[in-house]
Amino acid sequence: MTTPKRFLTAGGALPLDAQSIVKDAQKELASSQRRLFGKRMLTLGGLMLLSGCDLTNDASVNGMLRKLSSFNDDAQALLFDPRKLAPTYPESMIARPFPFNAYYDIDQVPEVDAASYRLELSGRVQGRRVWTLDALRALPQQSQVTRHICIEGWSAIGKWGGVRFADFLRYAGADTTAKYVAFHCADNYWTSIDMPTALHPQTLLTLTYDGGVLPAKYGFPMKLRIPTKLGYKNPKHIVAITVTNTFPGGYWENQGYNWFGGS
Repeated sequence: MTTPKRFLTAGGALPLDAQSIVKDAQKELASSQRRLFGKRMLTLGGLMLLSGCDLTNDASVNGMLRKLSSFNDDAQALLFDPRKLAPTYPESMIARPFPFNAYYDIDQVPEVDAASYRLELSGRVQGRRVWTLDALRALPQQSQVTRHICIEGWSAIGKWGGVRFADFLRYAGADTTAKYVAFHCADNYWTSIDMPTALHPQTLLTLTYDGGVLPAKYGFPMKLRIPTKLGYKNPKHIVAITVTNTFPGGYWENQGYNWFGGS
């Protein structure tokens, strides 16, 4: 029987088999959904620091990775400054064409009828709960030229126009002391954000791109543009918004992506 190798950690030496640990971690991180957990923070040393429990089976490694992700979310939330603005750029730097990106091919982009479209609000909302596109377009509009940063490693600068999301929440009578805002989309995607991010001055409920109506491939009829977050936290084709104190999760987040998702 081979004696397990011992590794020195902050708490002393632990009898852990390095090959088993690395093998299990690599298996959990083999898919893109898992890579986010470990890509920037998972090292053998990091595993050792959290190795008060057995790390030689799938369930324990998965649990450890989720703890790391939760810790990362909490750390990002503490570091987030709701007054700090993301960089803006001149229109000469706009990417034309702006890249298409989704968890499906471009020929699967949903077609949403503008005339019948209704944005539905639920949860901790006391005001208007159903909004048409005309009603949204009647609200004060603004635009921004900011950089979209994708978890896959690319970025692109675009010009987005629409309603400041903090203003929209107030127009709708939303409880801005609630913890979360969740988004449900016509392409069956969903995600959620913390309220401080929702109230950030650059978080925009966008209706236009580069001066024209928001194209379907970029999220028609509307996309939430959050330049302080990674791309997967910027939902497209939004059809419903929920203001809640119950943690909502998200499509990619429930599969392993960090929930806070700061850029």
